[in-house]
Amino acid sequence: MLGRAASALVPLFGRLTISRDPAAALAPGSIVAANHTSLSDPAIVLAALYRLGVEPVALATAGLWRVPLLGRVLTREGYVPVHRRDARAARALDGAAAALAEGRVVLIYGEGGLPSHRRAAEEPPRPFRGGIARLARTTGAPVIPLGQSGARRLTSGSTAKQLAGLATAPL
Repeated sequence: MLGRAASALVPLFGRLTISRDPAAALAPGSIVAANHTSLSDPAIVLAALYRLGVEPVALATAGLWRVPLLGRVLTREGYVPVHRRDARAARALDGAAAALAEGRVVLIYGEGGLPSHRRAAEEPPRPFRGGIARLARTTGAPVIPLGQSGARRLTSGSTAKQLAGLATAPL
């Protein structure tokens, strides 16, 4: 459901171009490791994966479950809350491993959060945290890298700049 919604909404804000190896497939039970550059990344990545026929289970910051209605949708879709800087943080990998065992594709933002810079320019990904490697080692799941760029032009900078970017993106 979230992938379908993202696939319908993202074209309203800009062009989504997907480049991939035509011989490669996202096999059930794979880990998709994506870079995280802006607040709009999840919608863009979900839209791209949906176009490729994949509706992943994503690991997402636990605070999203407090957003009215969104928390219920995330739970229904099987998404896994990540309680950052908390003793419960490691449990997210248990939830991801369970999804992989069910044959679901799991989406993880390896950097563990958004970059702190406010510029609209892209920068190289920050080092990935160890969760992806631990999950792959524990489950034997293949890791599929997913690099995305351009989202920072929509949602970066001050609040005023972000709102202006969203408002003018269709133009």
